[in-house]
Amino acid sequence: MLVRTPVARTSAALAATALTALLLAGCGQDDDPSVATPSTTPTSAAPTSAAATTPAATPTGTPSAAASTPAVDQQITVTIAKRRVDPPTGRVTVSKGELVRITVTSDVADELHVHGYDLGARLPAGTPGSVEFRADKTGLFEVETHDSGLVLFQLVVR
Repeated sequence: MLVRTPVARTSAALAATALTALLLAGCGQDDDPSVATPSTTPTSAAPTSAAATTPAATPTGTPSAAASTPAVDQQITVTIAKRRVDPPTGRVTVSKGELVRITVTSDVADELHVHGYDLGARLPAGTPGSVEFRADKTGLFEVETHDSGLVLFQLVVR
């Protein structure tokens, strides 16, 4: 890839460094997450070829799912406080091909990880971190935090 501007070279170098650190750190699983920089507005953490998952209506007690913008089919928002997941851990079902955004706010610094899609985001304490992707793989995928080891929910893509 040809990078011509100093800003683009710096961004490429930072992305490569972050990816290398993640690959070396691992999560105890066979998949390696991509890390997105947290922001108040969700950022894409998946390569353009990755698919997103979108949650369908779920029963009470599972992560909330609501469309937030026309571009995103499903928005899943989770809050972690004192090691408690809100809404409580459950399953979120989405249809294959939907664009999904997962936003997590934790009271302690951590890392969000979507298994099977190899996606992740840093979670600075009190600051939302997001991943956005197209659900192109069917199956059951855990969404967890790495440092605290909390399962946030299980994503079902049909």
